[in-house]
Amino acid sequence: MGVVNVTPDSFSDGGRYFDAQAAVAHARQLAAEGADLVDLGGESTRPGSAPVSEDEELRRILPVLGNLSLKIPVSVDTRRSRVMREALAAGASMINDVEALCAAGALGAVAASGCAVCLMHKKGEPATMQHEPHYADVLAEVKGFLKERVNAAQAAGIAAGRIVVDPGFGFGKTAAHNLELLRRLKEFSDLNVPLAVGWSRKSTLGKLTGRPVDERLAGSLAAALLALQGGATILRVHDVKETRDVIAVWQAYSQ
Repeated sequence: MGVVNVTPDSFSDGGRYFDAQAAVAHARQLAAEGADLVDLGGESTRPGSAPVSEDEELRRILPVLGNLSLKIPVSVDTRRSRVMREALAAGASMINDVEALCAAGALGAVAASGCAVCLMHKKGEPATMQHEPHYADVLAEVKGFLKERVNAAQAAGIAAGRIVVDPGFGFGKTAAHNLELLRRLKEFSDLNVPLAVGWSRKSTLGKLTGRPVDERLAGSLAAALLALQGGATILRVHDVKETRDVIAVWQAYSQ
């Protein structure tokens, strides 16, 4: 899953693809580099970010969606039901929701379509979620939340075959929490849905390596390999070409 941020303030590439034409070109480049799908976002949910209005989020993503013409599916990263509905009507194939369809109308918006959905765990709001997050048992809490959301989605009419879950690395979690979840990733397998993982360029890698965000490729690739070994099905990444090489080596080794 290649990342396309149509935002001025995303943590890694904020502003680089804010222009619709630049975002379209970047999405096409990611597809050419081997992305299986692209994930288009019009609102940054990085730690410390402020929300944007629905109208502004739609103003950012709809011109991009309308001009992609890709041969691979397009996911839209949003937590708002109205944005979900309009994005799906404009051709999106998947909704990637950091709030796991908890917003009013979100379950219905996805259930009414045939799209796929990624349900992510997030503790707190983006503006404050990294202010000393605490868990008694991070794996139990994250896994329990995701199980509840999978059940809620299925009860709303979303078939299990349409559902992916994401532990939400970096969303209300310390570096220690993130590493504990990564070590125990295989324990999510009994949710019986595919697992998406996003470690690309994140601040935990900066803490571990001392590298700024634009120098975290090696750390991102190491985390991607560990995620694959833990059972990840989808890797959400900024660097598609390089991650493709990791996957190729891992697949050859695993045969």
